[in-house]
Amino acid sequence: MTGLIFNIRRYGLDDGPGIRTTIFLKGCPLSCLWCSNPESQKPYPELMYDSELHIEACEQCIEVCPVGAISKDEGREIKIQKDRCISGCYACAKVCYSKALEMVGQEVSVEHVLSAVKKDMPFYQSSGGGVTLSGGEPLAQPEFSKEVLRGCKQMGLHTVLDTSGYGRWEDVERIINYVDLLHYDIKHMDPHTHKMLTGVDNALILNNARRVSQHGISISIRFPVVPGINDSRKNLDALINLAKEISVAKVDLLPYHRLGVPKYRALGRGFKLEAVEPPTRESINFIHDLLVSRGLKVEVVT
Repeated sequence: MTGLIFNIRRYGLDDGPGIRTTIFLKGCPLSCLWCSNPESQKPYPELMYDSELHIEACEQCIEVCPVGAISKDEGREIKIQKDRCISGCYACAKVCYSKALEMVGQEVSVEHVLSAVKKDMPFYQSSGGGVTLSGGEPLAQPEFSKEVLRGCKQMGLHTVLDTSGYGRWEDVERIINYVDLLHYDIKHMDPHTHKMLTGVDNALILNNARRVSQHGISISIRFPVVPGINDSRKNLDALINLAKEISVAKVDLLPYHRLGVPKYRALGRGFKLEAVEPPTRESINFIHDLLVSRGLKVEVVT
């Protein structure tokens, strides 16, 4: 049993209770305009190029490329013709000691992941922490996700699944048997707007949320606050109604930021929300107080 991941982050403090190891799976059926991890979206390994790390005198990547897909322009900047790249090659990344070129995404076994998780057992035990499965979208790799979580539960660990909820109910139902806490991402409550913002509508997401709530699992809604996109009073009221309907433990507000913009450049993609400013402290406080006034427990995750 193998899966495609792009990172294993140790000593995390914002992906659930206590000190946690977060496994980031690669591949997501959504393409949110504000996504801060664009390298998580494609379900295959990708080449990223960070020009700020490039060493001008080094030309090893050019020398090792078997198809001549890498060159330098007149300004001595690296240019990559990705349409010429050989799938699975990444010879350039292997010789780039400055890490300007980096392969993102690797196929790993369940045992590999669990071995990494075991390294921090004392920290989980002392802090009440555990393991969080994130992405990308774990539901896009349901069998791998289930087996990783099952292995974690066999070790007696607290588990969190961070998901958009966009997946087959059959997969959701099997996976949540090994989940202690569900971080359920709600992007927007209107189906038409949701599709414009993420590429899919939210009918399946909302239906799965309601069905999960009937299984007695603890749910936290994670809501990205994107000014002018999903912070209208109408959308917030609809979010509150959903949160109360499915009896969530709390709502996590995730203020939009632009820390992921350099990743879009490294992947050769454009970022469509360049003109959108992060929310002000006042606007976050307003949303926080509104939700609290409606009887919800709220936390701002920064």
